[in-house]
Amino acid sequence: MTELTAAPAKKAGAFYYETVTWVQHWTDELFSFRCTRDPGLRFQSGQFVMVGLEVDGKPLLRAYSIASPAWHDELEFYSIKVQDGPLTSRLQHLKVGDQVLIGRKPTGTLVLDGLKPGKRLYMLGTGTGLAPWLSLAREPEVYERFEKVIVTHTVRHVSDLNYRELFEEELKTDEVLSELIGDKLLYYPTVTRDPFKTQGRITDLIASGQIFSDLGLPKLDPAEDRFMLCGGPSVLKDLKIQLEALGYVEGSVSQPGDYVLERAFVET
Repeated sequence: MTELTAAPAKKAGAFYYETVTWVQHWTDELFSFRCTRDPGLRFQSGQFVMVGLEVDGKPLLRAYSIASPAWHDELEFYSIKVQDGPLTSRLQHLKVGDQVLIGRKPTGTLVLDGLKPGKRLYMLGTGTGLAPWLSLAREPEVYERFEKVIVTHTVRHVSDLNYRELFEEELKTDEVLSELIGDKLLYYPTVTRDPFKTQGRITDLIASGQIFSDLGLPKLDPAEDRFMLCGGPSVLKDLKIQLEALGYVEGSVSQPGDYVLERAFVET
């Protein structure tokens, strides 16, 4: 089998031309793919980048959180499928060997440097807002900075709990990461429309205290708990109100705080 390599990027262009190496269709509405990574692309785990295709000689792009950690030699992305969406209607048909455009300038607020030191890091994600946690949960520095790392994933249907095996099994047995992670990583999946062991919106589970009793964690304390938020605009708005009512302050790289957020980008 011929090894896949990245096509050479056009000189002075805004994009790298990369080659798809793996595609996974989870459901009729969700899929993931990986592509080669140019050695010149540098990013921090949790950041996003522009991703797209060349259509009629022009780039068609959307912002995607990078789902692979910064140390990985490939790039992974987690996407919805919108049948009449300008980009995802095309992107969902990717096959191994196809080319994708990857922007040269990663950015984003979901980075560790945006947070003050703390004991526990909560990464709250809905839908494909899980993507940055897929990157950060495999980032060694996260476990060096925090005693507990809690990844929540709220979806409508049980079938949407993609990457569940990664959190429940694979990371615990990973020959490189398992020793570092130990018992620090807690995974908390919740479902809103199907019967499941944990049901409801993450805002409700925080308000009722159920998430803390389920995980054996203390109630929220702005002096010790840090948050990263990624998902749909409505849930982010509600979470922001909820956290700020408890005294949490939004942070940035220039002025680290108690929480940072990024909305889920790809909706078409």
